[in-house]
Amino acid sequence: MNRLATVALTALAPISWGSTYAVATELLPPDRPLFTGVMRALPAGLLLTLLSRRLPKGQWWWKSAVLGALNIGAFFPLLFLAAYRLPGGVAAVLGSAGPLFVVGLATLVLGERASLRTVLAAVTGALGVSMVVLTAAAKLDLVGIIAGVVSSASMAAGTVMTKRWGRPDGVGPLAMTGWQLTAGGLIIIPIAALVEGAPPALDGKAFLGYGYMMLINTGTAYWLWFRGIGKLSATSVTLLGPLSPLTAAVIGWAVLGQALSPVQLVGMAIAFGATVAGQLFAARTAAQAARTPEPFTSAEKTDRNISMDLTAGPVRP
Repeated sequence: MNRLATVALTALAPISWGSTYAVATELLPPDRPLFTGVMRALPAGLLLTLLSRRLPKGQWWWKSAVLGALNIGAFFPLLFLAAYRLPGGVAAVLGSAGPLFVVGLATLVLGERASLRTVLAAVTGALGVSMVVLTAAAKLDLVGIIAGVVSSASMAAGTVMTKRWGRPDGVGPLAMTGWQLTAGGLIIIPIAALVEGAPPALDGKAFLGYGYMMLINTGTAYWLWFRGIGKLSATSVTLLGPLSPLTAAVIGWAVLGQALSPVQLVGMAIAFGATVAGQLFAARTAAQAARTPEPFTSAEKTDRNISMDLTAGPVRP
């Protein structure tokens, strides 16, 4: 039950990210994705850091900067570049490949060996997402494809390294989220100034949209995401990713009046089924790992042998 509650809370993050498109198109200034990235990340990061009342110490200054660059600072600009150069459906499909990157990196860096069923769940989820968002008129652009792939790889690397480095003693996910969002927002500022120029004038709708982005879509969502990474395997967390484009499709239908074809409905069912199956497979793998005793390290073997020798009495020549 604790695992189920953790998965459900972590799933709220990609569900929240699925509302980004609707909020951006209905409330925010057009053609300012990098400024939006700054407004999402930096105020939320400063607020969470203030609430946690903790600053990084020692090596966690550079570790927070690296994680902030991977999860926010590089991910946001590359994602927006892909969205500008590619149809939204193609960009979403490239993003849905993120779980496959995480599966590979988690095996290399964390030693998390994903089962074949987990890999198939990730592939099936990407297939379902492609059925929801791709259209026959979709055009490809090399720069956009590279940006989309690298953005997915960046987020995947950030997820794996967040799991690998963990958190300093006594520091909770609130502070860790604040450090990363602050670092990521600071990285985006010069890029936004160079590409987009001065900030746009903001009206009441824009303040409402940015307030939602900052507090819910970014601050709360990333806190839940990083909290989930700390409690679940990296693969389990990233397999929740397809919920984002599925939520976007549902909001587009319910709020923006966009139609859903039978193929899209089938794709939604496939992607959602793959997401649920992936969590079941990951839970089974975690349960099996918990029942399997870990092998002794060389130091532990030495300590164990000394302990056995002392217990057995004097060693005879």
